[in-house]
Amino acid sequence: MKHLQNISKTKNGGFENDDENYNAAMPVSPMAHYFNSSALNVFVLCVLESEVPIDDSKAMQLLEGLFLPLNPRFSSIMIEGKKGKKQWKPVEVNLKEHIKVPIFPRSNNPAKLYDDDFDEYLTKIAGQEFPQDKPLWEVHIIKYPTRNSKGVLVFKMHHALGDGYTLMASLLSCVQRADDPSIPITFPSSKKSAELDDDDNSNIKMKSMLKKLPQTIFSVIKGASDFGWSVLKGNLLVDHESPIKSGHEDVGSRPIAISTVCLSVDSIKEVKNKLKVSINDVLVGMIFLSIRLYMEAKNEESSKADATGLVLLNTRRIRAYKSVKEMLDTKTNSGALWGNQFQFMHVPIPKLSDHSNSLNPLEFVLSANKIINSLRNSLAIPLNGVLLGLVDKIKGPEVAAKYVHKTLANSSLSISHMVGPVEKVAIDNHPVKSFYFMTVGLRQSLTVTILSYMGYLRIGFGVEKEWIDVHHLISCFETAQEMILNAANKI
Repeated sequence: MKHLQNISKTKNGGFENDDENYNAAMPVSPMAHYFNSSALNVFVLCVLESEVPIDDSKAMQLLEGLFLPLNPRFSSIMIEGKKGKKQWKPVEVNLKEHIKVPIFPRSNNPAKLYDDDFDEYLTKIAGQEFPQDKPLWEVHIIKYPTRNSKGVLVFKMHHALGDGYTLMASLLSCVQRADDPSIPITFPSSKKSAELDDDDNSNIKMKSMLKKLPQTIFSVIKGASDFGWSVLKGNLLVDHESPIKSGHEDVGSRPIAISTVCLSVDSIKEVKNKLKVSINDVLVGMIFLSIRLYMEAKNEESSKADATGLVLLNTRRIRAYKSVKEMLDTKTNSGALWGNQFQFMHVPIPKLSDHSNSLNPLEFVLSANKIINSLRNSLAIPLNGVLLGLVDKIKGPEVAAKYVHKTLANSSLSISHMVGPVEKVAIDNHPVKSFYFMTVGLRQSLTVTILSYMGYLRIGFGVEKEWIDVHHLISCFETAQEMILNAANKI
């Protein structure tokens, strides 16, 4: 198990009580600029479902004492600096402006559940941009019961503040284990999260590469090929209109619907172990199969159309969460710096027509495994980062942001996966029954998110409201899940 250590608090919104540093503006990272630009406006909604009715009497105290000190960006605004370079400028935070407590229409029925009202509210705040004269985050406190909870907390945070890894670490720094707050939160272990902290390990890796020189040469050639295809896909090869892609120019600002489905990690592990793939491969295979089933149901011809998914890859050397303090410390080699440290992998969605009349749903999982493993270790990943950096340096951040926008718009959907705690957690003595997240503003009609928590996986579907029938799509996902589980059980 991996543990998240307690976070030491700092004064002045995260600055170590240094007035000079506190008043000085900090440079905005290139990716943060892209996500808060004329081309893109991307943020994350994290939804925590409480087991008990929410008491918000200590909300301001908790945010001021626990959340704001985590990172100076939480008490800063983004301003225009010299030569068009944006900067983070510290400001006084009026917490009342960041805490939202909506009032839903009253009902005479004390047993009423407010799922419809909550869904409408989530759609509403998903369509509202952040004011640029205030720090880029909000907390929405929903004090009404739903089918899944007695109340809901929604953290709305701009992607310019950081990626899912860093924002999740921040959120988890505000919670404690529900059974024993004195014990650190733990996360599922990952064999691939081992750190390489010293030069000896680097030397061993180099010697191993030299012994495999022919394979290295092949990897370079393949990486160049993957990079070329990625550039073409980001600029020229466009997924055409389909039941999961409207092609609307203003898709990023159109109303979205968000719905989720929950499944057991153990059921996914059964498929994983039999096929010798990763949990992520199984989930991506399920998502891809469900999409093809949905496309065929809506328009049989569209099931043969090319469609591409952008799978987000965390490019940090390690996957285990670090404390926010460690991520902000650039002097140590933590391997997990704060910021937007990820790349997109273009993964073609297999076609139903690619298979024989007797469809083998496991082929979708095996295909996802083959392509993702190939791209994960490909030179195309760092080369894409270099290319984006060159575009930024030569033509400026706004042009680079448009390049990212085009990459997103040319594909059909995005998939991102986060790891949550193994045990139940609580925030201010409110046990969290379940939670999920959704990325908003990616200029796509469909976004899929995955979050593990307490042995379960919460799959979120964010769809363009007037284009995709989210309930039908979830039904197709449940069908795909059943098909894959049944096929795996026959092995």
